[in-house]
Amino acid sequence: MTGNTLTVLTRKELRDALRNRWFLADAAALLVLSTALSLLVYLTGATSPVSGFGRTAASLVNVMLLLVPLMGLTLGGLALAGDRERGALEFWLTQPIGTATYFAAKAIGLGSALAAAVIIGFGASAALLLLIGATDPFAYLLLAGLTVLLAWASLALGLLLSSRCARTSTAVSLALGLWLLMVFLGDLGLMGTALAVRLPPSWLLALALANPVEAYRIAALRTLAGSLELLGPAGLYADERLGSTLLLVLSSVLVAWVIASAAAAYTILRREVLR
Repeated sequence: MTGNTLTVLTRKELRDALRNRWFLADAAALLVLSTALSLLVYLTGATSPVSGFGRTAASLVNVMLLLVPLMGLTLGGLALAGDRERGALEFWLTQPIGTATYFAAKAIGLGSALAAAVIIGFGASAALLLLIGATDPFAYLLLAGLTVLLAWASLALGLLLSSRCARTSTAVSLALGLWLLMVFLGDLGLMGTALAVRLPPSWLLALALANPVEAYRIAALRTLAGSLELLGPAGLYADERLGSTLLLVLSSVLVAWVIASAAAAYTILRREVLR
């Protein structure tokens, strides 16, 4: 019975996500921009397959860094707060389905919608790259996988914000604020901190890993360039200390963000139910 209930609720959440105007607008922008970037590389006549792949993938990473966290945070922020504001949360939790089933359906349904949006965006770009004979499918698949992890980490953080908000306006405002902090102030803040207090490379790397967007940025740069020299001392330190395990460590950091944020959101929701 629990398995059937989880399946039904998950499908409902997936359908609701696909009707969400915020999500549809962001997903459409992701698809259009990824396709346009690949088409631009094709029309400008990349001279080599590897060059075409590198230029397109680097541009895609910048797009993903902006749009994917925004999609995850807003979708997660609207999830629990929206049900609470409409009175649906109280209704569902008075039914014999259990808090864990309700929360798992939310997370799985919304996570599936985000993963589909990311994969469609990358898939459209990959289809165009086939026209220029891009020859590094493993790196492209790795980038897609890392982007899905970033989407899930952002979704989990959005659910955590939503678990504490009674109104959707508050949840969306907090989600947008966290998005600005993660995407814009994260990188600039690290640069300012490095210049102001001259932190050692190990501390800079630790601060970067404390932000899932920065962890994704480092992993994507390593995947594309094979080196982190562009990140300065922190990048060289990461290469020296972690070496070939760097991508595994960064992927684990993103997974840890997903698990920790989702667990915290569920714990807060569970305490609300038990009051």
